[in-house]
Amino acid sequence: MKFIDVHCHINEKDYGSVDGLIGRINAAGVEKIISAGFDVQSSEYGKSLSRKYDCVYFTAGVHPTELKTYRVGDLEIIKSLADCQKCVAIGEIGLDYHYPDTDKILQRKVFLSQLELAIKLEMPVQIHSRDCAEDMFEILKDYAPSLTAGAMLHCYSHSVELASELEKSGLYFSFGGTSTWSGSKKAKRVIKALSADRLMTETDSPYLSPASKYGAFPNTPESIPEIAENMAEIKGMSLESLADCVWNTAHSFFKKLSN
Repeated sequence: MKFIDVHCHINEKDYGSVDGLIGRINAAGVEKIISAGFDVQSSEYGKSLSRKYDCVYFTAGVHPTELKTYRVGDLEIIKSLADCQKCVAIGEIGLDYHYPDTDKILQRKVFLSQLELAIKLEMPVQIHSRDCAEDMFEILKDYAPSLTAGAMLHCYSHSVELASELEKSGLYFSFGGTSTWSGSKKAKRVIKALSADRLMTETDSPYLSPASKYGAFPNTPESIPEIAENMAEIKGMSLESLADCVWNTAHSFFKKLSN
């Protein structure tokens, strides 16, 4: 069985030895991981990890809550990183209205500029979306036809109804440790409602540990088998079938994973 973590954050600060972490990840059966960039520095670091470890790929992008240091020239750096062989997507990008000091206008401007970049480069996007369902839906409804390489909402947290509408527009969805929590009824309903071939597994490590490690920090991609098993149970599938489905979906969506 092959497992994949399509969205995590790897660094020495939270994990200590990255060599040791990669060894444990592979021992858990997780054969590939995607280190998600959230600003220029983390995107460049993801590139360095991908050069050192065969199993690591990365995304390049600027997260909506990381815009205080954003500069116009950053988009050119993201574009350059996207040309790398192991950069699989523009991300993580999106909207996040959770905090009271949110600059919605700036978030939208930077999000749209990165969507336009992805369209120009014909690359998929990894999208962060929190407390912004209405605005996100309107944007994706307009942009989905142009995002020919695809779009994925990571750690999906909106309604079943919205997920169903977005699925019709061709979007994909990934779920992590929160979907294993007993109180995460909405996430479980969404997973059950969506087609299996629209689902992917992630951890968002070092955050959001699964039920068996609830409250523990850091979470790691070693949690992927537990997340996949929970997803398989919800879908009424065997773990092997679910893992194969996710593996194939991820490689179809992130074309550079096959390199």
